[in-house]
Amino acid sequence: MDILIVLENSNGKIHRMSLEAISAAQNLASEFDLKIAALAMGENANALCEEASRFNLEEIIKVDNDLLLEYSSDGYAETLNQVISRENPKFIFFGHTYQVRDYVPRLSAKLMKPFLADNVAINLSEHSVSCTKQMFNAKLLSDIHTSNSGPFLISFQSAAYSSEEIKSGDCPVRDVSVELETSMIKTKSEKPFKESIDDLDLTSADLIVSVGRGIGKEDNIPLAKNLAQAIGADLSSSRPVVDSGWLPSIHQVGSSGQSVSPKMYLALGISGAIQHVVGMKGSKYIVAINKDPDAPIFEIADYGAVGDLLEILPKLTEAFN
Repeated sequence: MDILIVLENSNGKIHRMSLEAISAAQNLASEFDLKIAALAMGENANALCEEASRFNLEEIIKVDNDLLLEYSSDGYAETLNQVISRENPKFIFFGHTYQVRDYVPRLSAKLMKPFLADNVAINLSEHSVSCTKQMFNAKLLSDIHTSNSGPFLISFQSAAYSSEEIKSGDCPVRDVSVELETSMIKTKSEKPFKESIDDLDLTSADLIVSVGRGIGKEDNIPLAKNLAQAIGADLSSSRPVVDSGWLPSIHQVGSSGQSVSPKMYLALGISGAIQHVVGMKGSKYIVAINKDPDAPIFEIADYGAVGDLLEILPKLTEAFN
């Protein structure tokens, strides 16, 4: 194989960012005629294999070991170390999740290879691999070149690629074993970090209604909530709304909040500052409503309306009820 994608479990399904890594791999493979495989291990490995078997991959490698049923950075790093040594992929792709940030640096040390983390693009040339990263809140793009012989450990930023572009197919599952001993597991992980509480996971939302300071005051927030409820969307916000205490921080989208990639992102009274845009730029469709016709949000919006939110929102909500 040329590319190995490591699948991460998210409540019995493939994590959204792992799906985006599959899309990145397929995009690269189609351009350079590369072969792709996926790796499933740990809890719910069978479910991940079943889901991934519907994608256009060469095969899925499944690792079963009782010491992987509970996540540990030692166990995951050593498992991948053995699989990589045996299968010899040139590229190993990950979504840039909290779990990946935990164990891949350890894997990088084992392999004595750099971890090229949090990228938005990858390019190949005859002599090197180049990864593109965003810097200074996405105000600059930096190309990182490496000329070593691989394997290359590469993770992708949320929404760098779209999971909706994954090509379907039918691929087999191959079981492999690794040698793990209890003495190898020197760390014990706490429960996985959650970006939100009360089951609010904006990263998996298909529809998002997001409110900015243009809503005027806290008393007007229910207008956005009512619209979100009418169309079956989750409610998010920009940082100024959270800083003003109008909504809890679990709703914040942007460089200091959650990164989302819904099918539709409805931006209400959001100016379009780069700190917010980096968290929602992966949305399939962006719809903006703002009273300022020169608001930067209109530069990235697929559809836009200039007007007063206090007049537009009740009419929109009524139309969907």
